[in-house]
Amino acid sequence: MTADMTRAMPRILLINPNSSAATTAMMVSIAAACCVGRAEVVGATATRAPAMITDGAALAASAAEVVQIAQAQRDACDGIIVAAFGDPGAAEIRARGVRPVVGIGEASMRAAAEGGRRFGVATVTPALVASIAALAEGLGLAAQFAGTRLTEGAPVTLAADPARLVDALAAATRACIEDGAEAVIIGGGPLAQAADQLQPQFAIPIIKPIAAAVAQLLARFAA
Repeated sequence: MTADMTRAMPRILLINPNSSAATTAMMVSIAAACCVGRAEVVGATATRAPAMITDGAALAASAAEVVQIAQAQRDACDGIIVAAFGDPGAAEIRARGVRPVVGIGEASMRAAAEGGRRFGVATVTPALVASIAALAEGLGLAAQFAGTRLTEGAPVTLAADPARLVDALAAATRACIEDGAEAVIIGGGPLAQAADQLQPQFAIPIIKPIAAAVAQLLARFAA
């Protein structure tokens, strides 16, 4: 463990590649609730990306700032979560050895695929479907990936209406189950609150990316 001896517990830096401070605060709150007494969580928000990344070009463009944030704060944290579903910048951070880093896309797919399960992704962003499939392929999980199912409605509009967002993601989750998914990921950092509300509606595991990333990072701290 690389924790500064002046800190009582490890510190996790959650980087939000979307430029929404409100979304960062929400995700930090969820992450902190997953590791009470085991780590503290602080957030950092991108400034050059859209408030909600909805296409592959914006996702790719956000990576450089994510890496810059990680480098700037490397001495103030012990591990990093990249909290956008395509994990922009995570590979670069890992390659530079800045700190242990976990992307919420990778973490959630690995959690969903445990035990050989087939899994699907329910999300709001049609322009990121190819990126999601590429992530599964890159992780060697393409054979277990049942595909992505989308909500109806514009992503930003849905995100602004929490009740409608939950209903729309529930419908997309049911579609994933019809495709043969044995676990369903709610695909996106800004969807984290909605993910918390969906599990009671389903008998199969609903994978929450922020929680999956926290669990993976805590396991690394304990190793």
